[in-house]
Amino acid sequence: MKAFFEWNEEISVGIQEIDEQHKQLINIINRLYHSIIRQDINKEVVKEILNELVEYTIIHFAVEESLFRIFSYPDYEKHKQQHTELTQQVMDINYKIQNETEELSLELMAFLRKWLKNHIMVSDKRYAPFLIKQGINPTWKKKSWIGKIWG
Repeated sequence: MKAFFEWNEEISVGIQEIDEQHKQLINIINRLYHSIIRQDINKEVVKEILNELVEYTIIHFAVEESLFRIFSYPDYEKHKQQHTELTQQVMDINYKIQNETEELSLELMAFLRKWLKNHIMVSDKRYAPFLIKQGINPTWKKKSWIGKIWG
């Protein structure tokens, strides 16, 4: 089955750790999509995947914001505000689905794909050159977790 949201190099920010996290977010969105187009997956599975999306979004944004503080990224506050708004939007969707006041629809899926792709393509692509110039490793040099970013 074709992916709803395909990863490609155009989406890459050029920092492997961040790209891998973006791929994970894309994977979660694809799992959600497949769960609504297949009739054999129950609402509880959808709710679990949505919870995972919220949790991973929060973790991913915390990683980015930590890097911004460490490297004194000049657009930190603006980017953090975008994270706050995006997190709230995903949490609102999750709340509605968890409480069954709204169904997960193709329109909601299109929204999730659009917000993630737009955020990566516009906002995230701005910080990557800055972080690389400041000395962050764009690729993993070691297999350990800490080596992925600092190796």
